Amino acid sequence: MTGNVQPVAVVFAYHQMGVRCLAALLALGVDVRLVVTHRDDSGENVWWESVADLARHAGIDVITPEDPNTRGVISRVSACAPDFLFSFYYRHMLEEPLLGIPGRGAFNLHGSLLPKYRGRVPVNWALVHGETESGVTLHRMVLKPDAGNILAREAVSILPNDIARDLFLKLVCAAERMLLRILPELFAGGLEEHPMDLSRGSYFGGRRPRDGRIDWSRSAWEIHNLIRAVAPPYPGAFTDIGGTRLLLLGSYWREEAGSSDNIGLYWESGRCYADCADGNRFELTRMASGGDALDERGFRKLFGNEPIVRPDMGDEEA
Repeated sequence: MTGNVQPVAVVFAYHQMGVRCLAALLALGVDVRLVVTHRDDSGENVWWESVADLARHAGIDVITPEDPNTRGVISRVSACAPDFLFSFYYRHMLEEPLLGIPGRGAFNLHGSLLPKYRGRVPVNWALVHGETESGVTLHRMVLKPDAGNILAREAVSILPNDIARDLFLKLVCAAERMLLRILPELFAGGLEEHPMDLSRGSYFGGRRPRDGRIDWSRSAWEIHNLIRAVAPPYPGAFTDIGGTRLLLLGSYWREEAGSSDNIGLYWESGRCYADCADGNRFELTRMASGGDALDERGFRKLFGNEPIVRPDMGDEEA
């Protein structure tokens, strides 16, 4: 930032990440002239704060277009004469001519250490793959998704029993720290950019509820990772037992040996365990069926007292 001149920005944002990143811009004195966000979907489990509410409290105009790349939105953004355009967990791709409007560039905040986990739902994919580290990246937006020059990254650790919400909230804090640290330098014109080497990462698509089906031929660690990757507020993992769907909504990893001879579920000393194909086991801490939470008594009433050996592995859709 030069002298006392405030940089002018238009912000495309949604979710808790959008709330905290917008708050960081405001704390730095950025002149945010327009916020573009989404209407909440009544069919979605909305557990985060509202970008629109924050913008309105700050006296900023808010629009919620179905498509941000229409002539009307482009005209509205252009009229703001922004120096910068920022995208913070906004769900639509921004195309030309939007990207060409800001005088000093358009920048996106991505929830991984790019170029790793480019694309959709990087938090969930990082947990599915058992990563021990993730982070956030601010990069220049180009037409190809998650491919522009990197300005900064901020890493966070992933603990063995972190669920997706735990990791996401760590990333929100990391993003706020990073923006407060590096944006003054960006505004002053001194922040160096580094080309993104796409060969060192991979692009991932979205996940569907049916992708939460447990494959009992996998190792205990892999199954635990899937369960925590899609634990609430996401739809949850599941398996079918004699035609009855069991939702596996929480698990706990202790690196304990189980039995590979009897892959399946059983209760021991008041705890439910899953023995897996690699001879290890993990604890199931939260389960449900038919909309009802299951404790040991409910589980036994529904499925009986004997261990459940090799739960169904059908391929029907969720």
